[in-house]
Amino acid sequence: MENNLKPRLHIVMVEPRIPQNTGNVSRTCAVTGAVLHLVKPYGFTITDAQLKRAGLDYWDKLEIYEYENLDDFFSKNKGDMWFFTTKGRKVHSDVKYDIEKDTYLVFGREDKGLPESLLYANPEKCVRIPMRQTLRSLNLSNSVAIAAYEVLRQWDYKELSTSGQLTEYKWEDQGEEQPYG
Repeated sequence: MENNLKPRLHIVMVEPRIPQNTGNVSRTCAVTGAVLHLVKPYGFTITDAQLKRAGLDYWDKLEIYEYENLDDFFSKNKGDMWFFTTKGRKVHSDVKYDIEKDTYLVFGREDKGLPESLLYANPEKCVRIPMRQTLRSLNLSNSVAIAAYEVLRQWDYKELSTSGQLTEYKWEDQGEEQPYG
C-alpha cells in the first residue's frame, strides 16, 4: 500500500497481544494522521470492547490495514522501514527519518518483540528507545507514541496543529491570560 501522493508516517504492530495497547496506538495514529497496519495473529478480536474503549471514538478517523502475516505485509508495502526493538544498537532519535519517503515504524508483540531473523537481516534499521539496562521494556503504546512524535518532530509536525487555544481565556500578545469579556 504505497502512497504515491505524499510520504506518510505508518505504524506497524506485529501480532499485538493486548487490546488496550492497540486501542491506544490507534488513538495516536488518529491524532497524528499516521496509517495503522496490524499484522495477525492478534491476542484479541478487533471487536474486543477493551480495544474500542482504549481507542474511544477515533475509529472512524483511522486509516487502518490488516495483514495475515509479515510476508503479506512486506509484499504490499514499500518504504523506509525502521524496526523498534530493545535489541537495537542505534538510538531512535539519532536516525534521520526521510520526509521524502513513506516511513514505517515496525513494533513487535508485547511479550516477544519482533522476530530475531528480521532484526538480524536488517541490522542498520534496528533502533531502540533508551532505557535502564535492568528493566525489560517500555509499554508498547508508549513506545509507539515516543517514536511517532520523534519522526513528526523531525518533519516539523507537518499537517499538525502546533498552537492551542484556551476556552475561558485568550492569549494576549504580551503572554498574559485575560478573561474573555
